[in-house]
Amino acid sequence: MSKKFISRRAINILYEDDHFIAFFKPAGLLTVPADKGNELSLTEIVNAEFATRTDLVDGMKLHPCHRIDRDTSGVIMFAKGQVARDQLMNLFRAREVKKKYIAFVHGKVPHPRGEIKSRLKEDIASGDKSSMSITRYALKRQYRNFAVVEVYPLTGRTNQIRIHFKEAGNPLVGENKFVYRKDFDVKFKRTALHASELSFCQPFTKEKVKVEAELSQDMQNFLEKITHPVKL
Repeated sequence: MSKKFISRRAINILYEDDHFIAFFKPAGLLTVPADKGNELSLTEIVNAEFATRTDLVDGMKLHPCHRIDRDTSGVIMFAKGQVARDQLMNLFRAREVKKKYIAFVHGKVPHPRGEIKSRLKEDIASGDKSSMSITRYALKRQYRNFAVVEVYPLTGRTNQIRIHFKEAGNPLVGENKFVYRKDFDVKFKRTALHASELSFCQPFTKEKVKVEAELSQDMQNFLEKITHPVKL
């Protein structure tokens, strides 16, 4: 079955300049097309929506500069053309793009701030014995059986945040890949992870760029139902 694009609403733009454009990715949407199947991805949707814009060079494509999981909502950066994409991807590789996430995690977080370090599959596959994945976090609010944390991944491994919090004993609420969702009292329909902020030095203009995305509505709704936070 072929894919069919029906524009019900535009994907929200969070930032745009001559070289880059940041979108709010809804949860449940793939960043790039899957190898098989007819499911539309964010990349296909935004390119279809922007194909008619007269201010873009004819034939120019929008290219994702990084990926976030299907379940994750929030900021994602695209480039206008391959040259811009390569420039920003170089900054990601050099760890010069700062990322902040908001996550809901099960249980009680033992420290107000912390750092989780381990060798994940990509570290082992690199052949560099010193390679280590690093995630820092700050506890924002502790509830009776889950917590809200700000997460700062220093490295960008696949599923890094989800794996690290599972290793730390505080798996993400809604997680169903690395733990069994049914084993926990707190329920959420997806992995409770939101890409809330992205900042970098624009490689062409050298200006400081910070893009922020308000917490997704489903995560806001979840918090509004909670009435008994634990005093920190």
